[in-house]
Amino acid sequence: MYEILPIGTVESPLVERGSAPKQGDEGAPEAWLVFTDGVADGLRDIVPGAELVLLTWLDRAARDVLLVHPRDDHSRPLTGVFSTRSPDRPNPVGLHRITVLAVEGLRIRVAGLEALDGTPIIDVKPVLERRGER
Repeated sequence: MYEILPIGTVESPLVERGSAPKQGDEGAPEAWLVFTDGVADGLRDIVPGAELVLLTWLDRAARDVLLVHPRDDHSRPLTGVFSTRSPDRPNPVGLHRITVLAVEGLRIRVAGLEALDGTPIIDVKPVLERRGER
């Protein structure tokens, strides 16, 4: 058994799964990441313009799904869920590449996030450049 503790939640105008874009670069609105007091020190070096990888727990996902039609397009063949970005999966961890727009204490405004309002945040990591890139 593993325990994952949320460190915050998403505040977004997206409230229904059917109205959310499939990916953040497909018209996702700006959103806020609201963190708990206990992780304040970990946020101190996040600045506007930073690109981050946000990990969320897709709490409204179905956890018994192993086959999906990619992008919910039934003209596409059933595909193993681990070859897709479907939110429905045994361990529904969301992976989002986002850009920081503003930082206000424990609140971070971001672009490129397709997560629904209230989605638990489980981790944040920087986007690293590949070696040799500048």
